[in-house]
Amino acid sequence: MSDDTSSEELIEEGVREDTTEEDVQAEAELVEEELDELGQMAKERDEFRDMAQRLQADFENFRKSAQRRGDEVGERQVAQFVASILPVLDVLDLAQAHVSDEASESVEAQALGQARTLFVDTLLKQGLEVVPGQGEPFDPQVHDAVAQAEADEDTSGPIVDEVLRAGYTWRGSVVRPAMVRVKG
Repeated sequence: MSDDTSSEELIEEGVREDTTEEDVQAEAELVEEELDELGQMAKERDEFRDMAQRLQADFENFRKSAQRRGDEVGERQVAQFVASILPVLDVLDLAQAHVSDEASESVEAQALGQARTLFVDTLLKQGLEVVPGQGEPFDPQVHDAVAQAEADEDTSGPIVDEVLRAGYTWRGSVVRPAMVRVKG
């Protein structure tokens, strides 16, 4: 019975009594090939996962870039619109100066002043800024010098002497430089 028990144990373990060393060698080679194939599949899986992660990162970068470009285009279009309505503001300024010269504060003059104030306040709340003017140091980024006056002895550099046409910036970008006369 001990022979039967040992035979049964060998059969249960998957080894037959008539298995030769060549069969074991062939079985080992087959297992080794399957392990190599499994290793190759794991390597391919890792490559595909890396590729998917790179594609996901590239897509996220593209999405952010497209969003940024869209925002920039929108800002440029708004700035162009603001630049296109600045002549309206110039006309309102001239009209108010003309009405102020006449010294009569008629109902029309008050209405004109209120309309101008409302228009300017709305633009200022949205991001329009008036370029600093008279008495400020000359800045070629925001000032356009069209005339020059004699300098005083105590000036250290060019100073804006008079603003001939107001300049504006829109959210930090120059929409229209101020036309100025420079002293110095």
